[in-house]
Amino acid sequence: MARIAMIGAGMGALAAAARLAVAGHRVTVYERTETYGGAVRRFERDGFSFDTGPGLLPLPAVWRDLFLKTGKEPLEACVELAQVDPSARHVFADGSEVSLPNASRAGVVSALEEALGAGAGQRWGDVLVRAREAWDRTRRPLLEEPLWPNWSVLAEREPYPSVPHKRLLRTRRAGTLAEVGAWELRDDRLAALLESHALAHGLDPRVTPASATVLPYMEHAFGMWYVRGGMRELARAVYERCLARRVEFVFGAEVTRVLEKDGRAAGVELAGGTSQALGSGGRTVAEADFVVAPGTLRGTATGVPPRGDGEVAPPKGLPSRVTVLLALRGGRPQGAAHRTVVHTDDRDGELAGLFGTAPGVPSRPTVSILRPDDPALVPDADHEAVVVGSVVPAGAEIPVGHVEALVTAAERALPGLRDRILWREVRTPAAIAEETGSEGGSVPAPALAAGEGRLLHPANSTALPGLFTVGGWAHPGGGLPHAGMSGALVSGLIVEGPEFRGSQ
Repeated sequence: MARIAMIGAGMGALAAAARLAVAGHRVTVYERTETYGGAVRRFERDGFSFDTGPGLLPLPAVWRDLFLKTGKEPLEACVELAQVDPSARHVFADGSEVSLPNASRAGVVSALEEALGAGAGQRWGDVLVRAREAWDRTRRPLLEEPLWPNWSVLAEREPYPSVPHKRLLRTRRAGTLAEVGAWELRDDRLAALLESHALAHGLDPRVTPASATVLPYMEHAFGMWYVRGGMRELARAVYERCLARRVEFVFGAEVTRVLEKDGRAAGVELAGGTSQALGSGGRTVAEADFVVAPGTLRGTATGVPPRGDGEVAPPKGLPSRVTVLLALRGGRPQGAAHRTVVHTDDRDGELAGLFGTAPGVPSRPTVSILRPDDPALVPDADHEAVVVGSVVPAGAEIPVGHVEALVTAAERALPGLRDRILWREVRTPAAIAEETGSEGGSVPAPALAAGEGRLLHPANSTALPGLFTVGGWAHPGGGLPHAGMSGALVSGLIVEGPEFRGSQ
């Protein structure tokens, strides 16, 4: 039985802790805040409840596997999962709109044909077929296996089989998501639909590799799901599974350094007052055979090595999020979409603001609206809890005018919204930074192939033996499914050693 010190109680860390405990190890989690879940938090006021992190769950099979491998109770015995249908309603710049059925390629094609005209659905369906090829080629190395030592193969090879396109007397193939939209979809609305999947992860579609087509493919193939009571319930269930497996949690415990002895990780040093053992010189330390840290700690004063020679560099410059939590008078209309995306009418301005040389908060952003059909989130049936959000530069100060712009954009999909507001709470990048430790509140994107490896994440193993990294800033990147797989990979590497090759 090994002693394992886990730094942080994010979702990836919780997944690793539960698996390691089941394997017979003694796991202690040191969390600098007073709660678990990382970005998966909840805000409550006056009988209203809001998710402040992810609002939907793609690929729930990852978490089903965790519960299967760590106990007798399946995931569905611990939380109530509901498939969201439609998966999303999209309101485009020209005023047209479409609601896309959940997990139904045929239904999506039919809906797009009816809403956007003949041929639109077929072109979108064809892109999804090619995206499936990219998914099949990259699923294991990008989600289920430790990062390959020869990761440059993933960086150089574009897995998306784009269609040859004649341009200026030359035949070219789409290499970016924006080129897929322009050359293969050939409709500004379809292109906006495609690009919105990258933008939701803070990615610039003009430089994001075409392999990002796997993002809409995952949504259409595996569906989008909601956890009754809010996504925080998933974090609660995983935390309780950890407690049931005798994982120990120490909250309010800030790790100041990873200890090293004889060339390997040997424990952690803690800020005063959270001692498990007192080391020489009055240091508060906790000895361990293995240390698992969040990827955000690489290269900081904690002593986590930034990376070894030839390793993947952490993605840089990823934006953050701003969300406005709206407590509304009046109940949720029957049949309202759980998720609505209101697309900007100023694409170039939005991309320049987010990804330009002088980043700024876009004045006319693409906006997401979440309005769950969940009585647990409201004081009674005569009220509604709505979350409106957009992507903003990391570290951005959010002006009042931007909050008003979000509400104005949301009114394109929810007429009369402003008149229904009882109160609102604004969540900024600073809040994300405080809860997750990410610089400027940056939100990690999932790992993607090609693009010279810009969207690959550092391996879970590090240059220091016995030290591993987990969570959104480590392989395989951000997102709830990826957090769960990150935990599985770290557990496998500790239990089975370097020969571990991933889940089967």
